[in-house]
Amino acid sequence: MPRLRIGVLFGGRSAEHEVSLVSATGVMRALDPRKYVVVPIGIAPSGQWLTGPRALKMLKERSDASRLPEHLLLPDPRKRGLVAVSRGRGTKLVDVVFPVLHGTFGEDGTIQGLLELADIPYVGAGVLGSAVGMDKVIQKQLLRQAGIPVTTGIWFTSSEFRVERSNCVAAIEGTLAYPVFVKPPNAGSSVGISKAHDRRELLKAIRLAMRYDRKVLVEQAVPHAREIEVSVLGNDDPIASVPGEIIPSNEFYDYDAKYVDGKSRAEIPAKLTAATVRRLRDLAVRAFKALDGAGMARVDFLVNRKTNEVFLNEINTIPGFTPISMYPKLWEASGLSYSRLLDRLIALAIERHRQTRRLKTTFRPKRAWYRG
Repeated sequence: MPRLRIGVLFGGRSAEHEVSLVSATGVMRALDPRKYVVVPIGIAPSGQWLTGPRALKMLKERSDASRLPEHLLLPDPRKRGLVAVSRGRGTKLVDVVFPVLHGTFGEDGTIQGLLELADIPYVGAGVLGSAVGMDKVIQKQLLRQAGIPVTTGIWFTSSEFRVERSNCVAAIEGTLAYPVFVKPPNAGSSVGISKAHDRRELLKAIRLAMRYDRKVLVEQAVPHAREIEVSVLGNDDPIASVPGEIIPSNEFYDYDAKYVDGKSRAEIPAKLTAATVRRLRDLAVRAFKALDGAGMARVDFLVNRKTNEVFLNEINTIPGFTPISMYPKLWEASGLSYSRLLDRLIALAIERHRQTRRLKTTFRPKRAWYRG
């Protein structure tokens, strides 16, 4: 069998650019060279697309990439590959794209829409599932509608806050009790998230969140919270992994606790009752389906240590694939190795692409009414 050409897409115009580079390193190292030819595709913070074996290294080192061959993915299903800008030819074909772009312009449906236009199979959720999974405001509204427990929250736009600051603060303090979490709804890796214990911290947290998003989400903190994560794998019939618990080094699992200080630890599987494990896995799969997930997702929960009450915190449609990332570690604990997990994700991408290609995209009217 000929080897599949896997375009690993990383970097991007996002506050999670660096996280994506580490995820891409893990994926490219684990892809079986007997089955796959890896085609690195890097996107610089400026938006420039790069290919070739030096792309990842140059982005990590923040080197000047202006002299590297520049390639673009065209929204033309006849090409289905990367076209050199300088020469206008020399297409680098790819069979499947594996996006490990975290955050904006990668996890939010934008790159998925481009891949749909180009008719290239890709790993992970489609345009709708990605967009909804990225926006925590819309995500929580749909989860509530599906009967899935989430924390109480209030959201507003940055323009509303600038004009009606006192009303926004009054609405927050009239509905929620301190402490609260303040989030930019369309960011990940805990970038821009703060825990506020009083009004002074609340205002500071809102200003920080507004640097990363035009919307701000304020949510009730769960008392005695344990951070539990579950990995989901599949398309129309997804399955859930064993749960794992994150024990953060800071007050909550912020960016430094996730990636920088190296002091957080994971307990896999999490020490939970059998009933709680069943509930978490069931809720993870239900949420995945409710948001039109595909391929993969990591579902994060908050569990009250004293009451065992469960709240779904968020869904990540492109979870981290770094060496310390929970998504692959949870599947390893469930009996699926890193390399076999990648095989399965690529197979799921091809499966979903075949399903969508069977759908009609044209319609022939009985009369040519449109010619007049």
